[in-house]
Amino acid sequence: MVKILMSWDIKPGREQEYFEFVVREWVPGLQRLGIEPTDAWYTQFGNARQILAGGTAKNLKVMQQILATDEWNTLKDQLLSYVDHYAERVVKAKGTFQLM
Repeated sequence: MVKILMSWDIKPGREQEYFEFVVREWVPGLQRLGIEPTDAWYTQFGNARQILAGGTAKNLKVMQQILATDEWNTLKDQLLSYVDHYAERVVKAKGTFQLM
């Protein structure tokens, strides 16, 4: 299995809209594409990205195919309207929490 690790900061003043988007569009969209969300972390204090999230796919080929789709690009573009400093990385999935 492989995992996509993502991080970002919520744009100031967009918190309510962001959380509604995540629940209604982002998580269901990931699942439709074949990425199973595994974790999401919210940093309340400290000097780190506000959100750390991850999701798995069966293997690297499947993840690459998902990330090359128009559906992924559309979903990510929607997310980017609510966040700053987006970063992503695909890694081999481990059974523990993973950082960027």
